[in-house]
Amino acid sequence: MSDDPSTHRDTPLGRLIKEGIQRDGPMTVQAYMARCLWDEPFGYYRRQRVFGASGDFITAADISQVFGELIGVWTGVVWQTVFGAPGTITLAEYGPGRGTMMRDALRAARVVPGFIEAVHPYLIEASQTLSQLQATTLADFRSRATWGAKLDEFSPPAIIVANEFLDSWPVAQWVKTVDGWRIRGVGLNASGHLEFTAVDGDCPHEAFDALLPDAQVGAVVETQRLDRLADALQSLMQRGPVVMLLIDYGHTAAAAGDTLQAVREHKYESPLASPGEADLTVHVNFYDLASTLHRAGLALDGPVTQAEFLGAVGIVERASRLMSANPQRAGEIEAGVARLLAPNGMGSRFKVLAARSPDLPPLPGFRASKVASGAPQQT
Repeated sequence: MSDDPSTHRDTPLGRLIKEGIQRDGPMTVQAYMARCLWDEPFGYYRRQRVFGASGDFITAADISQVFGELIGVWTGVVWQTVFGAPGTITLAEYGPGRGTMMRDALRAARVVPGFIEAVHPYLIEASQTLSQLQATTLADFRSRATWGAKLDEFSPPAIIVANEFLDSWPVAQWVKTVDGWRIRGVGLNASGHLEFTAVDGDCPHEAFDALLPDAQVGAVVETQRLDRLADALQSLMQRGPVVMLLIDYGHTAAAAGDTLQAVREHKYESPLASPGEADLTVHVNFYDLASTLHRAGLALDGPVTQAEFLGAVGIVERASRLMSANPQRAGEIEAGVARLLAPNGMGSRFKVLAARSPDLPPLPGFRASKVASGAPQQT
């Protein structure tokens, strides 16, 4: 998206960032993104209402209850057929938003015999405001739920789910200039407005030249630092078996491109326009993600598109039963499912990747399995 300084808003965090740049010089895009999202007290996720129709964006769980319900039944089937139905299992969610997906998942997972009695919900949330909102959403399960801020402080065996979680992890950007590749950062122009600029620092020139030999001046490459996630999963695996389901929008091949985007009040704007008051996200590079997790020792299933995964776990059958039971909401249910599966929208733009301890068998949903039509019976 082109950046027009005349559209920039004078936000409290924006003023602080400008003061810092005037004092210390330009900051990296990675530092800028982290500051905009998590600054205390002006970061975006320190605000109260960021999800849903009254916020700035809507997740799949907000679009249709079927999404969360399928995730819930999937986790129950994994507990039963992959883990062998242990008496206790942690169901953790990274970045649970309003708690909608966890609520719908737990409600639907009751169809799996014994799962609700065994499951201990664990929500990893850094925002106190969102934690309070999640507690309200999960009122029916509040006595069983636990909150924490670290990625690995719960106990295996564990199933971890993460929907639209990694897209908000700060990304490093690199830009091709007439003098070669340099770090991309945020500075000030002559009028005192925020602008993207090249900054000095270590840059993997040879790697980018080999990867993109024909890149033109102005081309941007992004790298997401995912080692913290890999380290957390390794830590968990040392204590017991782990399965993780990651759902996010992104791509599966390495390529140049600036995917940093900002959304405020459901509308796109420049990432520099409203520091601290717009959601900043990037597209997840699933090739890099899979490579990082594989190097960490995890076995992988996928990635597949969201439409492929939801189709494999029976979204059409689930929606049909829900429509039959609630005919007055049939149109709403059908529209929500269509949006989740849209071939030129969420259905293809969102990808699903699963990771598991290497001694666990392949997971349902990544082959011709159906879990929505009913859970397998215990043996």
